[in-house]
Amino acid sequence: MGALSGIRVIDVGLLVQGPQAGQTLVDLGAEVIKVELPLMGDMARWIPISMEDLRTPYFEACNRGKRSITVDLRVPKGAEIFRKLVDSADVLLANFKPGTLEAWGLGYEELSESNPGLVYAMGSTFGPEGEGSQREGADLAGQAAGGLISTTGNDGEPPTPIGATIADHIGSMNMAVGILAALFARQSSGKGQRIDVSLLGGQIYAQASEYTAYLMTGQIPGRSNAGHPLLPMAYGILETANGYIALVGVLPDKRKEFYEAVGVPELIDDERFAPIIYTTEIRKSLFELLAPGFKKRTTEEWGQILDAMEVRYAPVNDYEQAANDNLVLENHYLVDLEDSSGNIKRVVGSPIKMSGTPSEASAEAPELGQHTEEILLELGYNWEEISELRETSAI
Repeated sequence: MGALSGIRVIDVGLLVQGPQAGQTLVDLGAEVIKVELPLMGDMARWIPISMEDLRTPYFEACNRGKRSITVDLRVPKGAEIFRKLVDSADVLLANFKPGTLEAWGLGYEELSESNPGLVYAMGSTFGPEGEGSQREGADLAGQAAGGLISTTGNDGEPPTPIGATIADHIGSMNMAVGILAALFARQSSGKGQRIDVSLLGGQIYAQASEYTAYLMTGQIPGRSNAGHPLLPMAYGILETANGYIALVGVLPDKRKEFYEAVGVPELIDDERFAPIIYTTEIRKSLFELLAPGFKKRTTEEWGQILDAMEVRYAPVNDYEQAANDNLVLENHYLVDLEDSSGNIKRVVGSPIKMSGTPSEASAEAPELGQHTEEILLELGYNWEEISELRETSAI
C-alpha cells in the first residue's frame, strides 16, 4: 500500500509538466486515470526516438502505471463523461493553455460545485496572470524566460539550454507538492482548492539563491564557467586522463595534502589562494594551475585519492556511466521490472524512499485508450451506451 493509496487522480496533462506530476503520484500509490483525445492522445506519443525507432521516451517516462481513457472534452457527451470522472476523483491535473478548460465549461468553479473536495491543479508556461500569460510554450520557453539559459556555458560564448527538460521537471515537482499540500489541508477543511504552477515560476524558485544575490546587489551573478558564479573557490570541473571530475570545494585544512597530490605543493604558500572565497579571476588562475596535474591521472584514480583525503568530488558521468553506477542501481534510481509481455525492462524508479509506505515504479505506460471501456463500465455506462459514445466520437 503506497502513501497515496485510495487517492484517485484524473490526469489530462500533456508532454511532461502535468504527466510527470501524475507519474510522481502513481509511484506514491495513487490511482491515476489519463484522459486523452481520441485518435491523437498525448502529444508525447508523437515524439519518437527517431523515424526508425518509433518508441516514445517522453510518454513512457511520464505515464507508467496509469490507465488511459480517450474522451473528447470539447463535445457535450465527452464533457459529461469527464464530469463523472472528476466527481469520482480527489485530484484533477492539467497543463493546457490557461483558460482552456474554462472555455469548455470545465473550470474549477464548475467542477467544484459537484465535488467540493476536488484539488484542481493547473500548470502553464508563464503563469495564470498578466499580459502574455496566454502564450503557449514548453520547457525551452521556461528555461529561457526564467533566466536559466543565461547562466550556462562560459563568458564570451553563446548560452545554451540545459540538456534535459529541467523546467518541465521542476514545474511537475511543484505541481505534485501543491497537490499533496492541498490534500493535507483538505483533511481538516473538507474542501479542495485550485493550484497554479508554471514553468517560469518554477525556474525563478529553482534559482532562488542566485536571484537573491541579484536582488541584494543589483549585479547579475553571471555564467557558470565550469563552476558556479556564487561559489568562486575550488569548485568546478577539471579534465582527467580519461574524462572529467567535479571538484566540490577543498577546505583549508585539506589544501596542503591536496596541492601535493596534484603536484603543485607551492600553492599552499601562494597568498592569492589563502582566502576561503576567491575572486572570479583568482579561481580561474587556480584551475589553470590545477589542470596539468589532474590530466596525469584517470577519473577513477582521482576518486581514490580524493576519497582518502576526504575531499568532496564526483565523476562527470554520461548516461551510460550513470546507468551502470552501483549507487544508482543499489538505491533503485533505475530498476528492472517485468512488463505485461513477461519481458524485463529497466525504467527510472522513484527518487523518493519511504520506510512505511514505499514508492513503487511501474513497468509500462498504457496504450492509447487501453482502459476506456473498463473505466466507463466503472462509471455506470452499459455496453450499448459505450457503443453510442463511440459512434458520436465522444470517446
